[in-house]
Amino acid sequence: MSTATETGFDRRLLPPMMLGAALNPVNSSIISVSLVPIGVAFGAPPAETAWLVSALYLATAIGQPVVGRLIDLFGPRRLFLAGAALTGIAGVAGLLAPSFGALVASRVLLGFGTCAGYPAAMHLIRGEARRTGKDSPAGVLTALAITTQTIAVVGPSLGGLLIGIGGWRATLAINIPLALAGLYLGFRRLPATPATRRGGLVRELDLPGMALFAAALVCLLLFLMDLRGGDWWLLAVTVAAGAGFTWRELRAGQPFIDVRLLGGNLPLLATYGRALLSFVVSYAFLYGYTQWMEQGHGLSASEAGLVLLPLFGVGIIASTVTGRSKAVRGKLLIGSLGQVAACALLLLLNDGSPVWMLLAVVVVLGVPQGLNNLALQNSVYHQAHAERMGSSAGLLRTFGYLGAIVASAANGAFFGQRADSGGLHHLAAFMLVVSVLFLALTVADRSLSRVGRA
Repeated sequence: MSTATETGFDRRLLPPMMLGAALNPVNSSIISVSLVPIGVAFGAPPAETAWLVSALYLATAIGQPVVGRLIDLFGPRRLFLAGAALTGIAGVAGLLAPSFGALVASRVLLGFGTCAGYPAAMHLIRGEARRTGKDSPAGVLTALAITTQTIAVVGPSLGGLLIGIGGWRATLAINIPLALAGLYLGFRRLPATPATRRGGLVRELDLPGMALFAAALVCLLLFLMDLRGGDWWLLAVTVAAGAGFTWRELRAGQPFIDVRLLGGNLPLLATYGRALLSFVVSYAFLYGYTQWMEQGHGLSASEAGLVLLPLFGVGIIASTVTGRSKAVRGKLLIGSLGQVAACALLLLLNDGSPVWMLLAVVVVLGVPQGLNNLALQNSVYHQAHAERMGSSAGLLRTFGYLGAIVASAANGAFFGQRADSGGLHHLAAFMLVVSVLFLALTVADRSLSRVGRA
């Protein structure tokens, strides 16, 4: 091993880290341009195809902190390789899915398979800081932020290209070569680390806590996906399971999520709250705007993907320009204002809006897309306990994908049978309210001025 590697961050880790972390956000966004053709193929309206989005998010919201905890206990390599293999299996299942139900099941499998990449990457970054005795370069966290969130925006453009080449099934088959690349890089680059668990496996994993956590999320998802159904008993079960989970974690010797430690870390809780609100806006836009462009404005899937491409470019620029600074407060303030502006612009669009107006909205939203995700990730890195970095990073994704589930439910509620301009305006008003809440939470949080500063 070279001296540079011994004294500085091992950059050989970057390729597997970035690929693994990209698997989930790419699959979260690439499906956006496939929803309409999949609905046509199986005769499913937007309210049903929304399950393709929510199924992935449910599996991810449950799986991220679970896998993150396993990474804290057993090291990143084992979980990274297992996740890559499961991703490849999910790609085959989606490619061959004979029915809409089977397709939803493949998305659940895919959600669990793509859970390991991000918490593994955050664990490795913290581990390298511990190994070298100095903080990892800011550029590493910036590269990860660009990969995990901004890169998600290229999903619709990639999806449109794949649909043009091989139909909507190609957007699922892409996971097969990505999984093979992940397996290769994981075997070649990731270090084998000894397990750090100190007790029995069942005791360390806190299976009852995980089960209550999963029950609360499943019931919450089912309630949100059918708000008009009036199944309030699901909300009651969610509250009961959440209370049981809290009671269990406060008394567990090795809790799945250390509620007492988390409750004493109000800045980290605020970061999780901002992640939820930010993802509501980002994914309501990503799915709702894409569907509206195809059904309300009459663009093809490929054309809609191209319109969204500047979102990727602007987000990359915003992350790169500000990535050298570890401070987060300024990023979040500008990002929250950008979301407010983009949501207001959505209210001006209609079926006959020129393409330049469609692009203008995308460009404006690209700024918060790059800034917010970088700032949220850096906040968790500095606010979370080092020994629970994997599970803390996973929990960041859990809150983010809870926001994405809310966004998916909102799309289904506001669009119903067709994504028209009236539904887009209602969705935009909802997003505007959430953006204002994000701004208020950012302004009120004085602890942000200390994050990333010496």
